[in-house]
Amino acid sequence: MTLVTLTTPNSAAAEAWRTLRTNLQFAALEAPLKTVVIAAPDAGGSAAEAAANLAVVCAQIGRRVVLVDADLRQPQIHTVLGLPNVSGLVEALAAPGVAIPLQAGPVHGLRVLTAGAGSVIASDALSSARMMDVLQEIAREADLVLVHTAPAAVYSDAAVLAAGSDAAILIVTRDRTRRDAVAAARDALRRAHARLLGAVVN
Repeated sequence: MTLVTLTTPNSAAAEAWRTLRTNLQFAALEAPLKTVVIAAPDAGGSAAEAAANLAVVCAQIGRRVVLVDADLRQPQIHTVLGLPNVSGLVEALAAPGVAIPLQAGPVHGLRVLTAGAGSVIASDALSSARMMDVLQEIAREADLVLVHTAPAAVYSDAAVLAAGSDAAILIVTRDRTRRDAVAAARDALRRAHARLLGAVVN
């Protein structure tokens, strides 16, 4: 996985993430856009890399960004960013009243909540009232919260979190993501009455 926004910031690939950032800013003019769920339709996607690149470019324009790894099944954000995963979302869910273990990201203004090392039943943890409390607490001190989840067509996680968020984005990987998976993910998000901003081809 590569963070093109850091390794090759002048590349066309990096510019594509800045274009998405601009599109999010325009979307925010229509309705509040503070918490955004990012998911691939199926396991063939690379939503973690996409979420990290988007988080970087948003922080680079002075926004306070928090990237949350809510994929408690196969967490990847810590690997993409080279961060430890000893304490994260799982631990925050288990300890109300304790400071959420945010880590500094690779650019100023970006903080990261990795998935954590604990073992939980993902669907139960992410559907809990405590999960919404954690996101609301994070959002109070951020301009944008990006929430990376497990594949939206495979698990209910993305739909559950998108229902309580401002919007969702699907990350489609060229030559890997199946068309039927995109349709299934879209339908799952619509059933949750999520605001689907669209699909991004990565």
